[in-house]
Parts: sequence; structure tokens; C-alpha cells
Amino acid sequence: MFNAIPVDRLWCARPLAAGSLQPWLMDGGSLTARLTRVFGPISVMVLNQGLRRPHADERFLWGPAQPPVLVREVVLSSQGQALIFAHTVVALHHQRGAWRGLVNLGHRPLGAALFADPKITRHSLRYKALRTNHPLWSGAARQYAPVMPTVIWARRSIFGLAGAPILVSEVFLPSVLARLGAK
Repeated sequence: MFNAIPVDRLWCARPLAAGSLQPWLMDGGSLTARLTRVFGPISVMVLNQGLRRPHADERFLWGPAQPPVLVREVVLSSQGQALIFAHTVVALHHQRGAWRGLVNLGHRPLGAALFADPKITRHSLRYKALRTNHPLWSGAARQYAPVMPTVIWARRSIFGLAGAPILVSEVFLPSVLARLGAK
């Protein structure tokens, strides 16, 4: 069961020096909904979904046992341009229980499902400036054709349903800033 919210000590409680991206990082609402309002219709491309070991900075959620987890990675795009690389992690036994719908999302955005269910609770957002040695930077770089900067911003949070946690990380690709006209 998911009784106490584990503390994610490797990600920050506030995004430091994120510039014009900071309001996007700190918005506690659905990122998919915000992207739709600003950029128009959003498409979801599933990159992969399967069992893996959690990344080193995701292990706080499961303790020392480190069971295999279900990982779902997608890219959110608008008008053919990749905007967000999203990485979702749920314990295998929870994907058969509280989060069983995750397996059947297909090309629908997870955010729509998370924010539509009043039984789902979101815990505080955490932030990180990802560098080239972080596996989420690598995942994002594979989806973004232009040269990736050496630092990109991401946010993540834990959602809870029926005592089961799910960890959702959202990596902001450089095209978000470019499309906003920011530097």
C-alpha cells in the first residue's frame, strides 16, 4: 500500500533558474490541457511500454526491493512538432490493480485520465534540470531531431489511487520554448 508519500530527495521542490519556462513547470493542472490551449490539438505517440527496472532516481518510491516496473514513454506533439517527452512508472502489481487502465491508454494522453478521476490525488511537483547523463535526457534526445541542449527542464509528481502510486515525469523539449517565442 501507499500510505506515506516518499520524499524525492534528488529532484528540487522549486525550479531554480528556469526562466520563462517556470510558469509551465509550476502549473499544477494538466499539462496536456495547457498545451492544447496554447498550441492546439495534441497528439500522443507511444514510444514504448513494458517492464524495466526503475531509474536510479525513481527507486525512492519502491524501497530497496526494486521490483520490475511498467514504464510507458510517450511524446506529446502539436502540428507535427514534439513538445514533451513523458515517462510514467508504476509497480507491476499496481498496473494489474488500481492502475490497470494505464495499459490500455493507447494514444490517449494519461493527463486526461488522471485529472478526470476525482479519486486520484496528485502530490507535490518536483523539478530537475536534466543533463546529458540522465536517462530522461537521453530518452528526450532520441525524440527531438535538432541538436539538444546539454540541459533541459523536467518536472514530475506522484499520483495516488487506491493506495497505489504512479510516478509521472514530463520533460520539456526545446520546441516548447521556441514555440512560445522565448529565449
